[in-house]
Amino acid sequence: MKRISSGGAYEEKIGYSRAVVAGGMVYVSGCVGDGADVTAQCAAALATIERALAEAGSDFARVVRVTYMLPDAAEFEPCWPLLREAFGAHPPAATMIECGLIDPKYRIEIEVTAMLREAAEG
Repeated sequence: MKRISSGGAYEEKIGYSRAVVAGGMVYVSGCVGDGADVTAQCAAALATIERALAEAGSDFARVVRVTYMLPDAAEFEPCWPLLREAFGAHPPAATMIECGLIDPKYRIEIEVTAMLREAAEG
């Protein structure tokens, strides 16, 4: 098992890993991002996820499951173009949940589960 940290403040405060690699899979914790609006935050969260996946030995094409969490479901649609760009021809199974996040300044949180490159190719 491999644990990946992004150095985020909440990882240390709460006690979790940005991602965990186990059993041929990568489990990326929910990611938020800084920005003035939901699309800027979505882009920042996707960048954090992309870095974690790369460090683990995976990428967006190998994501099998994604969960989007937003305090206001009406803000989800502006993110769709960014999500289509990230997942491209490899759309994962997905769920969107309307809920409170750890800090009211956050407009979206995204978590993913992906296969490792070796597991996907084998």
